[in-house]
Amino acid sequence: MSAPERPVVTRIAPSPTGSMHIGTARTALFNWLYARHTGGTYLLRIEDTDRERSTEAAVQVIHDGLAWLGLEPDAPPVFQFARAERHRAVVEDLIAAGRAYRDFMTVEELAAARERARAEGHAIRSPWRDRDPAQGDNRPHVIRFRGPPDGETIVDDLVKGPVTFHNKELDDLVLLRSDGAPTYNLAVVVDDHDMGITHIIRGDDHLNNAARQTLIYQAMGWEVPAFAHLPMIHGEDGAKLSKRHGAQAVGEFAEMGYLPEAMRNYLARLGWGHGDDELFSDAQAIAWFDVRDVVKAPARLDWAKLGHVNNHYLRLADDGRLADLVIEAMTRRAADLTFDPRSRLLAVIPLVKEGAKTIVELDDLCRFALARRPIHLDEKSLGLLTPETRARLSRLANHLAGEDDWRPEMLLARLRSFAEIDGVGLGKFGGALRAVLSGGLPAPDLASGLAALGKSESLGRIDDALSRPQ
Repeated sequence: MSAPERPVVTRIAPSPTGSMHIGTARTALFNWLYARHTGGTYLLRIEDTDRERSTEAAVQVIHDGLAWLGLEPDAPPVFQFARAERHRAVVEDLIAAGRAYRDFMTVEELAAARERARAEGHAIRSPWRDRDPAQGDNRPHVIRFRGPPDGETIVDDLVKGPVTFHNKELDDLVLLRSDGAPTYNLAVVVDDHDMGITHIIRGDDHLNNAARQTLIYQAMGWEVPAFAHLPMIHGEDGAKLSKRHGAQAVGEFAEMGYLPEAMRNYLARLGWGHGDDELFSDAQAIAWFDVRDVVKAPARLDWAKLGHVNNHYLRLADDGRLADLVIEAMTRRAADLTFDPRSRLLAVIPLVKEGAKTIVELDDLCRFALARRPIHLDEKSLGLLTPETRARLSRLANHLAGEDDWRPEMLLARLRSFAEIDGVGLGKFGGALRAVLSGGLPAPDLASGLAALGKSESLGRIDDALSRPQ
C-alpha cells in the first residue's frame, strides 16, 4: 500500500533548545493544515537526545508555543531519548541483514580515509565495510550503515520535485556511536516508522538527510514516507533570518502583541497561498491547503504585511479578550496598575483598535484613558491654555454637561454646535481640548476621546486643567 492511500499522519519534531523559532512554527502549521485538510492526524515528537539542553523548561517552551499558536498535537508527544533501546534493536536487525557493520577505525585512520575519499571523488568507505568484525576484538567502535556503492537514490519531493542523489556520494553514515548512542538519521527513521508517519513535512535544510533516510527505510523493508521540504524563511533583505531582522521566536511575537490567529494566517502565506487571498480563516486555509502547492523559493518575513494582517484580526477580536491582553502587556511593561483598568479599557478599545497593529500599540493608544487625575500636562500643553482658550473650554464644558448621550456621534454634533455658537472653528480649541484630555499621550479624535473617558472623567479633566494657576 502506498503512502497516499493510507490515512495521512504528519508530525512536528522540534528539539528543545530554549525557544521555538518562527520557522519551526510555520513547519508545525503546514503539518497541522495538511493533516486537517486530508482528515488525518498531526503528531508531536520531542527530539531530546541532547541531554544537556533538553530540560523540562525547554520542553515546556515547545508546548507553550504550540498551545499559543493553536497547533497542539492530536496525541501525547513521543520523546526520542526514551526510545534508544528500540533504535539499537533496529541496528541489530540491520547488522543481521548485512546492511550495517562495525567500524573499528581510529580517529587518525578516519581522518586519512576522509582525505582519500575526497581525492578520489566519493564518500568515505571504511575498510571495515568488508572485513570480519571479529578482527576488531573488543575495541571501541561505531556501527555504520552499509549503503549501496553505486546507483542513484531518488527523493520524489512534493515541493522540490524529484531530487537525485548518487549513492557513491553518500557516506556510510554512523548509526550508533562508540558509546552506543543512536544518531539522528537512524532515530528519525525508526521513530517516524513506528509513529506511522506518512508525510514528512520539514525545512529544506533536511533535504540531504532524506536520501540517507530513504536508504535506511529500504534496508529495513519499510515503506518510505512522502517527503516535502519547505523553503527557508528569510528577512526582508533576502538574507537568512537572524537576530538583526528582529524577533525570531514564537514567544517574542506573542510579547510584541501579535494574535495567534493572525500568526497562523500570516505564516500560511510564507511559501504557500490561495490565489490573491491575503486574509482567510482557519477553515478556509484547511479547505485550500495542499503541501504540493508550496513554492520552492525562500519566503520573506514582511513586517508591514504582518502588521496589516494583525490589525485585521484585532478589529475582529472580542473587546473583552483584547482588554485582558492589554492588561498583560501593561504588566510586562511595568505600567501603573494601582486600579482595575478593565472597565475603562472596555470603553476605549472599540474606539481605538482600528488604528493598532499590535497589542502593544493598542496599549499605547489606551494609555490616555488610564491616566490618573490630575493628569500631567507638559509645557507644550500648558502653553495652549491661554486666557482666551481657558474661557472657551469653560464654556465648552458647560455645553457638554447638557449632553447625556455620550456616544461619539452625539459628542461630535455637540462640539460642532458649540463651535458654531462660539463663532469659531474646531481648530481654535481642539488642540487645547485634546491636551487636557490626553496629557499629550496618543489619543483618538476628540469625540471618541470624550466617549472613551466618559462624561464624569472628561469634564473632570477639563476642570482640573482650568483649575491650574495661570
